[in-house]
Formats: sequence, structure tokens, C-alpha cells
Amino acid sequence: MISTDTDILATAEAWREAGRGVALATVIETWGSAPRPVGSHLIIDQEGNFLGSVSGGCVEGAVIAEAADVIEDGQPRVLEFGVADETAWRVGLSCGGRIRVLVEPVA
Repeated sequence: MISTDTDILATAEAWREAGRGVALATVIETWGSAPRPVGSHLIIDQEGNFLGSVSGGCVEGAVIAEAADVIEDGQPRVLEFGVADETAWRVGLSCGGRIRVLVEPVA
């Protein structure tokens, strides 16, 4: 079950209030067949705990790994995954579309 945006954002706030480093990943653009719509969220803490989804599971691992760097250095990143991208095949985005995901620290 995918949590609602309200659940995800409330959890991000609770994690920050508890002193955890947190990153928020948001689908900012899609082309073709994409597993999750624009605006879908995934939150990740410094321990690798996460809630939500930006791809229905096919690129979450790569986004979570990148989120660790975002939490560490505080610099947002835009990630792109697509069927023509060798990285996308490696992480499993084979649905025929492309997605762009913004990963940013939660302050």
C-alpha cells in the first residue's frame, strides 16, 4: 500500500523533529509510460528508512542511495531514469517511459 502525500510529508516532519537527517524525493516530470505520476513522493532518512514511492519500486534503490548523499552534503539533485538509459535498465525501469526525480534535503 502506498501512503498518501499527507502521511508521507507528516512523517518527514516527524523524522526531522526527532533529529533525523531526511531527504524528500519528488517526481517532477514524466514522459510516456511512467509508473507514478508527477508529484509522487518518497522520503528517506539517514538510516535508509523510507516511506512512499516515486516509481512503483523499479528505481527506488537508486533514489534511496542518492538521498544518502543529499542528506550528507545538503545539495539537491535531479535524477533522470528512462528506458533508453543504461542506468534505468540496471535499476529496473523498463516500463517504456522516463521520469525525473528531484531529491532535496528536508530542513
